[in-house]
Amino acid sequence: MFTGIVEILGTVSALEELDQTSSGGGGTSLTISDAQDILGDANLGDSISVNGTCLTLTEFDKTSFKVGVAPETLRRTNLGSLKKGSRVNLERAVSATTRMGGHFVQGHVDTIATILSITPDGNALTFRFQPRDPSVLRYIVEKGYVTLDGASLTVTQVQDGPGGWWEVMLIAYTQERVVTAAKKAGDDVNVEVDMVGKYVEKSVAGYFEGKAGGDFAMLEKMVSRIVDERLKSIGK
Repeated sequence: MFTGIVEILGTVSALEELDQTSSGGGGTSLTISDAQDILGDANLGDSISVNGTCLTLTEFDKTSFKVGVAPETLRRTNLGSLKKGSRVNLERAVSATTRMGGHFVQGHVDTIATILSITPDGNALTFRFQPRDPSVLRYIVEKGYVTLDGASLTVTQVQDGPGGWWEVMLIAYTQERVVTAAKKAGDDVNVEVDMVGKYVEKSVAGYFEGKAGGDFAMLEKMVSRIVDERLKSIGK
């Protein structure tokens, strides 16, 4: 579990393709340097978020560490596009004393999104993203959370439907501390939606399937009643 608050930026110093007989099962081994600030309490087997992807520490020294990236992870994330010299967002897994400055992040990437545009707004930058899997849009709401390359960010606008997108704003402080600020239109980011929305959706669907045999007319009536009561209270 992570918070989505990026601790440091690391640098990919080596990439090695693994054969089928290795522990990586044909994936890739990444060596990430400039990581001394998060390795003081490290142990083999620890989880570290690399661009929002939960990976396992397999080797480390005082300044760098190594992780294996499985083929399935390469297919579902943007880690396969990393090169020697690429910068990555890094965060250690939460501990009992971690302050929850962001939101609950699992490090399980839901999809990849492409940057459609970057618009300056004073000293801030507004990024617009379009997901490869449009179904994730139902979990993204204005003023809600979304994790982009491991960074917990607030959604400022959402456009649902075909060709849907969402926007976030990076203030100057954040631009200096996450890899997204250095990206350009056409680049990809790893996306993890707020898991709270998934649990709510499943709970509500399960409740109405059990109570109404899958008939969502009951839900529609409930929503209509709440709206009517609200309108009446406004009219008083």
